[in-house]
Amino acid sequence: MNPQARFHIGYWVAAFLALMLVQYMLANNQEVAAIPYSQFEQLLHDGKVAEIGVSDRFIQGRLKTPLPGGETRFTTVRVDPAFAQDLQRYDVRYSGQVESTWLRDLLSWIVPTLLFIGIWMYALRRMGGQGIGGLMQVGKSKARVYVEHDTGVTFADVAGVDEAKDELREIVEFLKAPERYGRLGGRMPKGVLLVGPPGTGKTLLAKAVAGEAKVPFFSISGSEFVEMFVGVGAARVRDLFAQAREKAPAIIFIDELDALGRARGVGGFGGHDEKEQTLNQLLAELDGFDTSGGLVLLAATNRPEILDPALLRAGRFDRQVLVDRPDRKGRIDILMVHLRKVQLAPEVDPEKVAALTPGFTGADLANLVNEAALLATRRGAELVAMRDFDNAVERIVAGLEKRNRLLNPREREIVAYHEMGHALVALATPGADPVHKVSIIPRGVGALGYTIQRPTEDRFLMTAQELENKMAVLLGGRAAEWIVFGHLSTGAADDLAKVTDIARSMVTRYGMSARLGQVALEKDSRSFLAPDPLAGAMQERMYSNETAAAIDSEVRGIVQQAFERAIGLLKERRGTLDEAAHRLLEKETLEAAELQALTGGRLRDTAAE
Repeated sequence: MNPQARFHIGYWVAAFLALMLVQYMLANNQEVAAIPYSQFEQLLHDGKVAEIGVSDRFIQGRLKTPLPGGETRFTTVRVDPAFAQDLQRYDVRYSGQVESTWLRDLLSWIVPTLLFIGIWMYALRRMGGQGIGGLMQVGKSKARVYVEHDTGVTFADVAGVDEAKDELREIVEFLKAPERYGRLGGRMPKGVLLVGPPGTGKTLLAKAVAGEAKVPFFSISGSEFVEMFVGVGAARVRDLFAQAREKAPAIIFIDELDALGRARGVGGFGGHDEKEQTLNQLLAELDGFDTSGGLVLLAATNRPEILDPALLRAGRFDRQVLVDRPDRKGRIDILMVHLRKVQLAPEVDPEKVAALTPGFTGADLANLVNEAALLATRRGAELVAMRDFDNAVERIVAGLEKRNRLLNPREREIVAYHEMGHALVALATPGADPVHKVSIIPRGVGALGYTIQRPTEDRFLMTAQELENKMAVLLGGRAAEWIVFGHLSTGAADDLAKVTDIARSMVTRYGMSARLGQVALEKDSRSFLAPDPLAGAMQERMYSNETAAAIDSEVRGIVQQAFERAIGLLKERRGTLDEAAHRLLEKETLEAAELQALTGGRLRDTAAE
């Protein structure tokens, strides 16, 4: 609390106490005689009492003639009448006694008053300020300001996103020399939007820009603008830009922009919604934004599809930089950054680790290195070995080992045939990635066995034949159960979901159905986060019921064809299937070399369960 606020509070407390003292003195200034109750009865008997007022404990009144001291008003404490008669019979002078309750009476109003003041002060502090002045701080921006030595991040700490770094180097040069970029009549972008999946390093890139340019860095999340008070978000936007202009050249970074910039009129309460007012203020600030002053606005989101179109138009966020999942080379570069902090064994090869982690983001790779170091520490090793990275990949992809989840012999046999069914179908399927490991040790929540592949390269394009091969491998486990046991189990639920998704995408999105032709009947509803489970149900259907029936028929036909193909391949290799399954039951886990020795050839698989 500041000294001025303390002075005002002390002044009002002193004035209140002074008022109470004056009132007390005035109330006691009148001359009132306190007489015994026996004297009161005698005065009443003599007819000298003019009027009285009776309460539960006191009797107050006025006399017709003054007492010897000149008082005409009196007060006395009441006594039980029956007891008074007994005392009067023996000619005893008696009076009442009242227990002192001034402390209790004082606390009865002081304690509630102090409690109310305390609650009020706490509420003001929680609203963003200190004491009485805190109410005026509600509209202040909560942005955290970092100077260059606080960020501690440069482009050297960011790997795997070379294209994004090249785009942002121009921003750094502009912040260092703003006048250079206006000499030919051009201007720098007002805003740069970093778009990409979670964990790809968008926030890290923004801090690296500030660290390279050595300018103040204002960082705030989109959700911090909106609170319970109407208009607070808009006030904070104004205050944020005002602070940044005072410290220009500077960088304003808004993380999770989708929390603030969601499209207006969708699921809200009209134009007066608090979030819409905040967004409108941000749009107004961007319109009045002058980049020549050395101010740059960076923002990050992993859901660009829900942002308001007015936010993305030219003149506001002029440039969008994609920060995508790294390719194999990018994963190697990221691993080199994180492996510098770990004590490694000589056999650890970043290229082999990168080959095991297709689709991993920068955050995933950092977590992988940390998990490998923890596993090595747990087994008491001095260095982190390649086996630790293999186990860490399995732990992240498949889940934690559940060795205490004991299966009965019949279930273990079914799981063993299921996993070897995947492996043997992959052996006969060209173009599949080599199998790294097959195991029947339960992992994660529901996986009773797993097969991990090691891709030879990153793939960005797949043909219809390759998709059909992938579906056959996924259905290999279910086909093995059907051939060996003559029935189906629930273990292939995840395989069926993946196969159905591939077949439906082939028909509705990729135009790979001869019956329906070269048309796209559905849009890809997936976002950077993950496929939306409700997207299919909420998506507007743009085709007729007859076309829908044809789609269902085509999907069933493609899946059934892949299943029959898997059954045919396994029937031809029934002896190898039995031998490999029994070996898997004995050892629980088979590596790639053991699989090749059993099958007499190269084993391929897709990561299936």
